Amino acid sequence: MRRRSLLIAVPAGMATLAACGDEDSDSSKASDSASPSASQTSAAPAPKIVDGPLPAITAGTKFGEKPTVAKGSGDPSDQVAVKTVVAGGGQTVAENDYIQANYLGQIWDTAKVFDNSYDRKTPLVIQLAQGSIIDSWRYALAGKKVGSRVLMSTAPTWGYGKEGNSSAGIKGTDTLVFVVDIEGTFNAKSSAKGKNAAQDDTALPKVSTNTDGKAPTIDVPKADAPTKLVADYVIEGDGDEVKAENTVLVQYKGVLWDSGKEFDSTYSRKALTSFSLQQVVKGWAQGLTGKKVGSRVLIVIPPALGYGDNPPAGSGISKDSTLVFTVDILAKM
Repeated sequence: MRRRSLLIAVPAGMATLAACGDEDSDSSKASDSASPSASQTSAAPAPKIVDGPLPAITAGTKFGEKPTVAKGSGDPSDQVAVKTVVAGGGQTVAENDYIQANYLGQIWDTAKVFDNSYDRKTPLVIQLAQGSIIDSWRYALAGKKVGSRVLMSTAPTWGYGKEGNSSAGIKGTDTLVFVVDIEGTFNAKSSAKGKNAAQDDTALPKVSTNTDGKAPTIDVPKADAPTKLVADYVIEGDGDEVKAENTVLVQYKGVLWDSGKEFDSTYSRKALTSFSLQQVVKGWAQGLTGKKVGSRVLIVIPPALGYGDNPPAGSGISKDSTLVFTVDILAKM
């Protein structure tokens, strides 16, 4: 099983799309190592953001390269020290955004690296929100721009607290040092990015191609619903293909084929969501597997691959409903 970051807490799945009857599924399977959960989040006041001291990056100094960082010299700050080593020119990160970043973390006193994403060749995607990530990241990265490399140190108060993280070899007195390369940021206005695909089949719903962060429109034809799964590009991105075991960050909107009535939408909630393809209805899992990150996908799910005769209570979905979704795949997590 692929090792996941020490920093993350496994995100909750969508209530509407959660697979029925999968009681054996366990969201903790997404992580092999300890991670701070919402219940462990520090209630400490905001730290002072100071300039240093900070150890030097001695090798891998360019954005995107795995860095080597010197051991800390002298006493570290008892706050959060932050330095922008490479200033990016992309979108500004805000608190509660999701970020995509490569990073390395080590202990100040020993320079022992306890975690890094560069070796995994998979950037971290996580929300800069209280309860999702250690507090120092929220304070240090908000306001930075995509394309930036940020060097920071954090006192235990805004790291893993007095308990530390024994599985990572972090004591409750350890100051931590991080290098973070910010590759992307996503929020409630994020959309697919790519080339518009042909929508020539008049028997299928037509989805708008707007990328302004507003909900796409879904025009369902007055025709019989397809009996097989449909999963077609509306906008084809150029990112990595999604695999069946991946967790994805998405915008989506769902309507009923029979009425066109919306029953669920991240746009209405003004909040992105993430989920494992192993923990959603079969139509979602099959429809998104093999699709490229950055894409908008039309998914039409027949009852047998949706909720059949057991729709979620209070969802507005009747038994044996055909479901229509537009899904923007923003990132793999």
